[in-house]
Amino acid sequence: MIRLERVGKVYQTPRGAVRSLEGIDLDVPTGQFVVVRGPSGSGKSTLLLIVGGLQTATSGRVVVAGEDLTALGPAARARFRAAKVGFVFQTFHLLPYLSVLENIALGGMAERPKARHQARELLDRFQLGHRMYHRPAELSTGECQRVAIARALINRPALILADEPTGNLDPANSAAVLEMLAEFHQKGGTVLLVTHQEGAVRFAQQTVSLKNGTIE
Repeated sequence: MIRLERVGKVYQTPRGAVRSLEGIDLDVPTGQFVVVRGPSGSGKSTLLLIVGGLQTATSGRVVVAGEDLTALGPAARARFRAAKVGFVFQTFHLLPYLSVLENIALGGMAERPKARHQARELLDRFQLGHRMYHRPAELSTGECQRVAIARALINRPALILADEPTGNLDPANSAAVLEMLAEFHQKGGTVLLVTHQEGAVRFAQQTVSLKNGTIE
């Protein structure tokens, strides 16, 4: 599902070049649950964004779900993300002026006629049907994250990339989110999860530790 070969990432800043990743080699088979750990600033989020095609590597080769992302332009990467990848972030990225139903359906723009029906099914599955017409500001933090996961699932992605999805949650909601990701994995999906949470390791077939932009 994921193959990284000598991947590096350098950011250009007013104070000079900042190296975020250097010489990353990583193989993730289809259907694996992988936890990425490391201190702040170690390159975890950058790694996730490169795998998801939201950023480009400065060097090396990135192959995800059979696509060589290093050979794709911005439009092709956008099509790849829509078809193959679901993203879950710590801060949810829900649109405040849309209802829960509309936020989830928005993730299904590739199949717009079916999106609202699929969104309703996901809301029922995550026990959020009673929140369908609420705005994000009317939800609890845990409910917002469940909505974000539902949005990530609506296009039936092959891969979920989750960046600290339990970082703002209490223990009960953290456990619920991890169980949702585990359920996706049990059905054959691939998960790449960036987290500091110790309890996430029990779901992992592989744990990757980053330090100073390299794998330890």
